[in-house]
Amino acid sequence: MSTYSNPAARQWSLGATITSVRDFHRTLPGYAPTPLVDLPRAAEEFGVGRVVVKDESSRLGLPAFKMLGASWACHRVIERHPGAELVTATDGNHGRAVARMASHLGTGATVFIPGGMRERAATRIESEGATLVRVDGHYDDAVRAAAEHAAADGSRELVQDTAWQGYEEVPTWIVEGYETLCEEIDEQLAAQPDLVVVPAGVGSLAQAVVAHHRQAGASGRTRLLVVEPDTADCIVTSLDAAEPVAVATDSSIMAGLNCGTISSLAWPVLRDGVDAAATVTDEEAQQASDDLVTQGVSSGPSGAATYAGVRAALRDADLWRDLDLPDDATIVLLSTEGRQDDE
Repeated sequence: MSTYSNPAARQWSLGATITSVRDFHRTLPGYAPTPLVDLPRAAEEFGVGRVVVKDESSRLGLPAFKMLGASWACHRVIERHPGAELVTATDGNHGRAVARMASHLGTGATVFIPGGMRERAATRIESEGATLVRVDGHYDDAVRAAAEHAAADGSRELVQDTAWQGYEEVPTWIVEGYETLCEEIDEQLAAQPDLVVVPAGVGSLAQAVVAHHRQAGASGRTRLLVVEPDTADCIVTSLDAAEPVAVATDSSIMAGLNCGTISSLAWPVLRDGVDAAATVTDEEAQQASDDLVTQGVSSGPSGAATYAGVRAALRDADLWRDLDLPDDATIVLLSTEGRQDDE
């Protein structure tokens, strides 16, 4: 297990307010806030006042939160480039969301996937009408292939949920889409949480959550804990090094988090605004997924990583002390995906 702590993060402010696109999401078929579920057993286990989980197992017809970002970005892209073919790379849920949105907008989608993606996950993306291209390599290789494919034809537009130098506008729209999730939690909780725990791959969702709680006018009360697989620890490694570091990745059941390069947009926000970060193993994520199911929440390993992450933080006495949670603390876990039948 690797951990990182930055007690000064709560003093940092983004210095700006966040753009809300929730009115756009309300126009989509099936939009409704996802539930916030109390976990009294988890609160007892963690020794805090309350633990709730944001259950993203059903979001706009798909079993993950990704539609929030993909829908807004695809809408903006097609608004600017009517009829364009949408191109993306994915380790699962983002690609399916782009494919679903392409169908909704009446256009096509080509989705690049890493070679190790499970066949059932690939079939789910194809079921949305997308053309699937399997790449010999990991997620980062699929991203490069998708970018090259999109650049080769002016009728194609890349809709990627990670940013790099020269490609930041579309990922910004994706992050804006995730703000809706944060706004829903604010309404459902009716108070500022003491700790929000967010799973991270390239860090785009984490960027959105940190920005929400560090925007101008925020209370500064909320601590932010980022969790990632120990096989793809680009965020902890980068935070420790105080600069972005790409890491080699290995296979993981946390497929949605199995990314080796932090988003260029996410990096400065996470560097300055994250209180803590921790890695978890596949075994820990699977146990957390099983435990959430027994508490009435369908959560795949990528979503359940947040539950496992709090357990990891508790095992690190220095990190837990730095978080300085009150005895009656409220913890919010983001469960970003439902449990699939092959998990």
